[in-house]
Amino acid sequence: MLDVIMRRRSIRKYRRDPVPREMVLDMLKGAMYAPSASNRQPWSFVVIEDRRLLEAVPGFHPHAAMVPEAAGCIGVCADTSLSHGSMWIQDCAAATQNILLVAESLGLGAVWLALHPREDRVEGFRNLVGLPSGIEPFSLVAFGWPGEKPAMPERWDESRIHWNAW
Repeated sequence: MLDVIMRRRSIRKYRRDPVPREMVLDMLKGAMYAPSASNRQPWSFVVIEDRRLLEAVPGFHPHAAMVPEAAGCIGVCADTSLSHGSMWIQDCAAATQNILLVAESLGLGAVWLALHPREDRVEGFRNLVGLPSGIEPFSLVAFGWPGEKPAMPERWDESRIHWNAW
């Protein structure tokens, strides 16, 4: 698992080949096994594979230029009525991270695109897919067959570790 975590990179270039439905379901299964506050599991997911919808994403998200080339994207959302207070944010972050890790383990590329707390991005996604009220969009994960292989940077920094006290 540590190898998958260290190997994972944000992929912003994709081949246009389709991703098998089973792989998409595996990413979603990984998301649904993320930890959540009080085990409330407030998440819901919107899988976008329609090319017209993918092409519309950069219209409301300034860092989403890669989305039209991706095989698809997963919108990670929360039903706030199921959340333990505002913990849906942490719950959706854990689900998003699991999607990224499963994608890497399957040989796919993926990138996390934040929606929350940027109101313009939240409203753009809400309008794109017709989210009902009470469902809050958190993130988009573009996925597909990677068209690039960024090098793994060195991130280990022992100076960030404190044992028993600061």
